[in-house]
Amino acid sequence: MNIVTSTDGTTIAFDRSGNGPPVILVCGGSTDRMANAPLAEFLAPHFTVLNYDRRGRGDSGDMAPYAVEREVEDLDAVIAAAGGSAFVYGTSSGAALALEAAASGLAITKLAMWEPPFSLDEISRPPADQVERYDEMISAGRRGDAVEYFMSKVVGLPPEFVAYARTQPFWQKQEALAHTLAYDATIMGDYSLPEELAATVTAPTLVMAGGVSFSFMRETARALADILPEGQHRILEGQEHNVAPEALAPVLMEFFKA
Repeated sequence: MNIVTSTDGTTIAFDRSGNGPPVILVCGGSTDRMANAPLAEFLAPHFTVLNYDRRGRGDSGDMAPYAVEREVEDLDAVIAAAGGSAFVYGTSSGAALALEAAASGLAITKLAMWEPPFSLDEISRPPADQVERYDEMISAGRRGDAVEYFMSKVVGLPPEFVAYARTQPFWQKQEALAHTLAYDATIMGDYSLPEELAATVTAPTLVMAGGVSFSFMRETARALADILPEGQHRILEGQEHNVAPEALAPVLMEFFKA
């Protein structure tokens, strides 16, 4: 494990593996760097992979108050550790963070995103007050309720699955990460497509979605790629939101090496 220090003094932990052009992996909501560890293994024979814990997760530190700008600075610190510039891959809300970072002028030479969960349909977007709801529940020590709210009200999972999830060993880790749900909700804002932001991203960008994932993810991928000045999109047939690393890695290698 390696450590870098972000602008505000927060320590950011990452694993470095492989050899070659640097690729940084940005995890999504309710996960830490372990979610991208299998993908890192597939990429390591071709790239130097830096797989980091976003602030408040895993082995990284945290500092209040939260701001998206601090997470952008964290990624910038990892880019510096990579040598000053890097390819970046982000998944889900981590893809939205990576997009924000690219628009902020970070030295991202190519950007790849897996299913950033923006929605073109205003009616189907998550509750507008979810950040406040998370903060209330975390302050009251109701971490499990915060995770349940995320699964049911934001992701849209059926009640019987959420009830089952509460009985599983992974639930404890979900509760440990519950405070970061507000972080990802802050990044996503109102979940509308960030057209003005995307239009400023000049790095070549690949937006991907799964062929059997939520249909709005595919719609978002196409719409976002159309807005990006150097955007392209690709559908990975047979893949869901939790994309298989063995299906994703070859596509990333092709894009980053082109």
